[in-house]
Amino acid sequence: MSNPRPITVITGASAGIGVALARVFAREGHQLALVARREDRLHTLADEIAAMGAQRPIVIAADLAAPGAAERISEALRKHGAEPQYVVNNAGFGLVGRAGSRARAEELAMIDVNVRALTELSLAFADSLARHRGGLLNVGSVAGFLPGPGMAVYYATKAYVLSFSEALHAELKSRGVRVTVLCPGPVPTEFAERAGLKSGRSPGPLTQSAERVAEAGYRGLMRGRRTVVPGLANKLVTYIVPLVPRRLLLHVIGARQDRRRSAQGL
Repeated sequence: MSNPRPITVITGASAGIGVALARVFAREGHQLALVARREDRLHTLADEIAAMGAQRPIVIAADLAAPGAAERISEALRKHGAEPQYVVNNAGFGLVGRAGSRARAEELAMIDVNVRALTELSLAFADSLARHRGGLLNVGSVAGFLPGPGMAVYYATKAYVLSFSEALHAELKSRGVRVTVLCPGPVPTEFAERAGLKSGRSPGPLTQSAERVAEAGYRGLMRGRRTVVPGLANKLVTYIVPLVPRRLLLHVIGARQDRRRSAQGL
């Protein structure tokens, strides 16, 4: 294929931060490919973006928990004469509960999406990103800076995303590829419901809207920043954590998760 058109691939684009990111990138003139399992939602978002006057995004229905996601996405893009200039790895989920008490298949599926698929998509398109002088935005979490009893596997996956993305930032910089890890705190999205928490909790001081998080992530990526933590309160958390004894952090976070589960009747 000669001269494929550059495109921005956004995973997890059917809800929450993924939808907000798609709107920001479209508004800034990027042509999009939207990836998620729920194809109907992707088409609704694609129609909305087209109604804004932008080119209608490519819709790719894919389950990132299944192996081979990068090849399926690459093949879909080839059919449209496109290749990635930017990849936004937003797809991911969490599960509340002690790791030993949840179904093992659920925990492993979380690793498949949050870690394996993100790694695969980050590496598979490195040459394409370099050709187009583009970049990679991986969505992590403030949880990546902390130990996480009560959500042990989720916190561990986000620690991986943080470490991996920061290392890629250093490795790919010489090729002209920007790599940014976006680490939001709590965001009112479907995440809580998927994690097993009931709605109705009042927003806390760490809470940011999906729109504000998406704006911060986009600006950070375009400026070539390594790590973006939206919100002053969340930034303070990341600064304070290294100063607190690990044993105390484990106790505080574990107690907080226990209170959440108790309040929700879990």
